[in-house]
Amino acid sequence: MKIFAPFLFLAFFLLPLSAQESKPHDFRAGLIFQRSHYLYLENGIGFDYSNERLLQKQLHLKAAYVSSRFGSAIESNAIKQDNILLGVDWRFRSGKSLEIPVGINTGLFIADYEDPTFDVLPNTALLMSVEAGLVYNFDFPVSAGLSIGYNIKNGNGVDVPGTIFPVFYRLSVYYRL
Repeated sequence: MKIFAPFLFLAFFLLPLSAQESKPHDFRAGLIFQRSHYLYLENGIGFDYSNERLLQKQLHLKAAYVSSRFGSAIESNAIKQDNILLGVDWRFRSGKSLEIPVGINTGLFIADYEDPTFDVLPNTALLMSVEAGLVYNFDFPVSAGLSIGYNIKNGNGVDVPGTIFPVFYRLSVYYRL
């Protein structure tokens, strides 16, 4: 419940009751809930930026930090892993209530095994993934997105950490600033 407290505060106390007017730029910040297929739940924060100069707001620049520290590793012995991501999306139906993003992400993966016994295992990797999904823009300044992604370089446990699974699912909830 502690993880949802900031979102609930924004949703009930800071949201204006009417729709925002269109601006030449669009900056959003919010929460990301990510699940690797058959593995960890990783939560974090994300940012999304678009501008009229970026192909009429069809191109979106993204940044995110998601970690199992805020998901599966809370009060468990799950491996603490962090993902620092940068990405770009192309939005079909840009400016509509329902948009279809298709994008590519890159970033850094870091696993903290916490025990020196596992120092022989790889604990960092460069990430590259493709992602597609749906984003719904509400009349008030909130958007929610569902997507599925595929890590192009996934874990083998020899030279790439074994907890990088190929398929992941993501729910993102953004507040338009």
